[in-house]
Amino acid sequence: MANEPFIGWMTAIQQDMETALDAYLPSADCAPQTLHQAIRYVALEGGKRVRPLLVFAAGELAGATPAALARIASALEMIHVYSLVHDDMPCMDDDVLRRGKPTCHVAYDEATALLTGDALQTLAFDLISSPMDDIAPAAQLRMVHTLARAAGHAGMAGGQAIDLASVGQPLSLPELEFMHMLKTGALIRAAVLLGAMAGRPLSADENARLDAFAKRIGLAFQVVDDILDCEADSATLGKTAGKDAANDKPTYVSLLGLAEAKRFARELHDQAMSELAGFGSSAERLKQLADYIVARSF
Repeated sequence: MANEPFIGWMTAIQQDMETALDAYLPSADCAPQTLHQAIRYVALEGGKRVRPLLVFAAGELAGATPAALARIASALEMIHVYSLVHDDMPCMDDDVLRRGKPTCHVAYDEATALLTGDALQTLAFDLISSPMDDIAPAAQLRMVHTLARAAGHAGMAGGQAIDLASVGQPLSLPELEFMHMLKTGALIRAAVLLGAMAGRPLSADENARLDAFAKRIGLAFQVVDDILDCEADSATLGKTAGKDAANDKPTYVSLLGLAEAKRFARELHDQAMSELAGFGSSAERLKQLADYIVARSF
């Protein structure tokens, strides 16, 4: 039976995120209307909001305020959505379906999609750098730095560059892990760290264990995505199923096989959970999210 308290918490956060994003995004009635409509089209009513959920779960561990977490999570989600808009464009993955609806360049056009991603990226940093009553300026500066590092050449953008260069190329397991630690894992790691930064100061050991948890669960997230690309259909995924195999992209399934990829996901999950052992009940939401991430497929 599903964990009803966790499902209730997750649903409430997802609804709160919809409300927060609706408030932070520009109005569709303001000029330039087409750009603002496209921004709202891609950012609202879609996705499971896994990264914001991780922000809130880590923030709960550190005693952060809901208002601060909503702003931080919104900024992080804007970075994630901008990356999806750009990744789907013809110059990269050339996909037509995202979150169950036509991708931005299909619904609008390529120029609008490019500008939509650009605008979401800058809006994210506008949001996270604006003064927050319950966050000390020094902590907020660390947040801006953390998000920038996760999104740029040493994180998500760098991982996407490696991914594009790897089409049709054999990768070793360490090379595949490195790519996904950047492309997918960097933002997931940032989600946990940003949520924790919004609350009480943590010890060096606590921060190290949260970081280790985030690295492992971020990698597990990608392994499960690769499994789902093989096993789920497009309606379930909200994006084109089987596209990685069709494009000859290296994945954990192509490298390890389906059964071994599932075993590896469970192993990463167990390693991530072990890093939370010393936090007690304050890490319960993070533990539940780790279960949810890995249980999406099996």
